[in-house]
Amino acid sequence: MSVNGVTSGSNVDYEIYNAGAGATASGSKPEDTVSKPDTGVVYEKSDKTETDSAKKTYTPNKELIAKLKSDAEQRTSQLRSLVEQIMTKQGSTFGIANNDSMWKFLAGGNFTVTAAAKAQAQADIADDGYWGVNQTSDRILDFAKALTGGDPDQIEKMREAFEKGFKQATGTWGKELPSISSRTYDAVMEKFDKWAEEAKKTTEVKDPTESQI
Repeated sequence: MSVNGVTSGSNVDYEIYNAGAGATASGSKPEDTVSKPDTGVVYEKSDKTETDSAKKTYTPNKELIAKLKSDAEQRTSQLRSLVEQIMTKQGSTFGIANNDSMWKFLAGGNFTVTAAAKAQAQADIADDGYWGVNQTSDRILDFAKALTGGDPDQIEKMREAFEKGFKQATGTWGKELPSISSRTYDAVMEKFDKWAEEAKKTTEVKDPTESQI
């Protein structure tokens, strides 16, 4: 409620109170006030329930969305730079025009990497690495929640979007994705299930009409 709404409501109550007090002070006889029916405030039941008035609204977390996108772009740019270095050292004439061609190049496997690059890649795809199953699946869920503001009604919609994106990634790769991708897919689906289960528990409110002691 706005400040104006609060102050205006208070003024009305104050005027009503003064009007009643003025009637007595103006010389009205006590018996006049006694004989009149009670004109106190009458409670009128509202159609809106307490649950309706307290219904939560969900809005996208724009700050988190921007952070996640920026982080992903930076990491992808880092990977692109590494691929370009590999191709340059090997004298490859294959050009990386977009992400599709980069992923197809990696899927081909016709390249060698330095020991340092291999070590970095192994660290990145480790279970706790940036491109590992845990962090990648967490980022996907974080992004889904940021986009929807955590609205549980949008869980299945986000799940469908993820499935569609996974299929597109498979097409871009050109063949079946590596096992780490399959494990990441399973982890994401499990986390969507967990989100849905938690949302279900929080919305299961005890029926207020049940008998009370």
